Amino acid sequence: MKYPTFVAASLLAAVSLAGPASAASLQAQMTTCLTKHANTNQAATVTLECTADAGKLTGCKVVQSQVPSPGFEKAAICVAEVLPMAGKTGPVRVPVRFPGA
Repeated sequence: MKYPTFVAASLLAAVSLAGPASAASLQAQMTTCLTKHANTNQAATVTLECTADAGKLTGCKVVQSQVPSPGFEKAAICVAEVLPMAGKTGPVRVPVRFPGA
């Protein structure tokens, strides 16, 4: 399957592009999602496939995960709700890394 856009950025890259106010919002969302769905002390990597449109991601699903529990997959989808996508449109793959404590 081919993707017109492959977003090869971790959350840190998204934060650096988003600006200080959005970066704080993104960090707060990441903390909220992790606390709600997963163990914040564990590391995990989840790759999502989403549709980008109007600067937002929709219809995200997990296509690859290296996680100690399924809660990280839910946390990644939760974080994707606030990831800035600027002018991207169409299907994208988004890697989300949780560094753990």
